[in-house]
Amino acid sequence: MPLLYTIGKLTVGPAMRLAFRPVVEGLEHIPATGGAIFAGNHLSVADELLLGTVVPRHLAFWAKSEYFTGTGPKGALSKFVLTGLGAIPVERAGGRAALSAFDAAIPALRGGDLVAVYPEGTRSPDGRLYRGRTGTARLAVAAGVPVIPVGVTGTDKVQPIGTRIPRPGKAKIVIRFGKPLDFTGRGDDRTSLREMTDEMMAEIQKLTGQEYVPRYAPRRAEPTSGGTSTAGSAPA
Repeated sequence: MPLLYTIGKLTVGPAMRLAFRPVVEGLEHIPATGGAIFAGNHLSVADELLLGTVVPRHLAFWAKSEYFTGTGPKGALSKFVLTGLGAIPVERAGGRAALSAFDAAIPALRGGDLVAVYPEGTRSPDGRLYRGRTGTARLAVAAGVPVIPVGVTGTDKVQPIGTRIPRPGKAKIVIRFGKPLDFTGRGDDRTSLREMTDEMMAEIQKLTGQEYVPRYAPRRAEPTSGGTSTAGSAPA
């Protein structure tokens, strides 16, 4: 586990658990060793903070590539922090650039790390669960690791879209981990990837109870202020 991440687990982690008191179910489904992908619904920027708080092992998130290439003291600090946390840079342009982040995640997963991905590709605009993009299934097949479904509820009330700081006490937060999905031996053709993705989204829905929308969530313009999600999107 990266040193800076370890420090955060010992300091920020307990403070987050005390402030937000998340209810956690299914920790027994998290493997003690070996790589795995956490695939969850995405309601709020707070999802990343709380998921990292309750998962006992190092969990790698994606962060915008600009955060690694900034100039001046602020840019240097951003790069230092994200590198120290073991974050994976991702191009927000989409297409081949976005897929390069998945390529970077493969050696991390094969090396036994955990990686978090949000298959919807963006935060839900209305609390419903939208169709998943196939990038998560493609990554699981390429890396040869299981997918652990994650369902989070309550974070959209704690930190609504556009809110800068999460507010404790606004809602009960529940984080549920489902049984690992093993896609070993499955194909990486378009049809197979779509089938695996639909299976994965069905498991996430069981954990959250959200209404399912069989279309992709609309992407929002980058906010000028407030919380900006740095989590991994799953390209189609």
